[in-house]
Amino acid sequence: MESLKTLREAIIHFSDFENCKALMVLLRWPDGKVKCPHCGSEKVTYLAKNRVWKCYSGHPSPKFSLKTGTILEDSPLPLEKWLPALWLVVNCKNGISSCELARDLGVTQKSAWFMAHRLRYALKDGGFNLLSGECEADETFIGGKARNMHMSARKRRITATGPTDKTAVMGILQRGDKDKGTHSKVRTSVIADRKKKTIHAEVKANVQAGSALYSDALLSYEGLESEYAHQVVDHAVEYVRGKVHTNGLENFWCLFKRGINGTYVSVEPFHLFRYLDELEFRYNNRGNKDNPVHDGQRFVMALSQITGKRLTYKHLTGKDQVSHTAVPF
Repeated sequence: MESLKTLREAIIHFSDFENCKALMVLLRWPDGKVKCPHCGSEKVTYLAKNRVWKCYSGHPSPKFSLKTGTILEDSPLPLEKWLPALWLVVNCKNGISSCELARDLGVTQKSAWFMAHRLRYALKDGGFNLLSGECEADETFIGGKARNMHMSARKRRITATGPTDKTAVMGILQRGDKDKGTHSKVRTSVIADRKKKTIHAEVKANVQAGSALYSDALLSYEGLESEYAHQVVDHAVEYVRGKVHTNGLENFWCLFKRGINGTYVSVEPFHLFRYLDELEFRYNNRGNKDNPVHDGQRFVMALSQITGKRLTYKHLTGKDQVSHTAVPF
């Protein structure tokens, strides 16, 4: 399937359900033996007319489909639409809006919005390996500009000066090694504030002790010298001092903000981490000259992560919680 390199090839290929089925079976059951996702039994029979399997192990849910046990579970939309949607999400450099996705797939904007968030959830990296080597740490604020808002929206959303009404996000980047042919990788998270306790916790949770750590002159980074080779670049004086800089992360933030401003336009703070996961996946799997990664390979990487995850519409919209106090920007 990695032989598919363009969107046109993907759309033509996945318009046939049998091609969708072959790929899903290959990724979910590499040994070729289809197993019931509920009990793990191999005593199953394929019912071609309904496109489902039936398990004969005697449990309450004997029938299952290719979507069962994946992020696509219970969706009425066919794989012929889901797979091209995933292709677009992981391969559009600046992302793809729900309106554009709806037009491309022939679904409603609401359906496209739900699809995109489910796919973003599948892209979340669940790895626990700590970053090492030379690392950069930086944070930024995400939020609308007052000068671009209508007066009524400005009064509601802008209550103070500076970053008060914006959402803080933090990123840690591990620099690539040209000798080994590897590129830089980044991890991101939405943080409550930029206080010392919060910053230190994020660094220690993601960076291996003893690594080189470069940051700006924010006072919250003070105290990391005991565990890391921490060096600071003061942006009021200079932006680069030899290897001491945060330009890699500045580039990542530029890509992220460009996607929000030009593609998504408006992002709610309580969904922000999903958009970070999306860009993080594309950035970390972009490849380089020594190790190129084309669209088909990136698509297969993403598709291999859809199993064992579930995101319902109620949870996505916060309707399964007692209260929802997040304020949009």
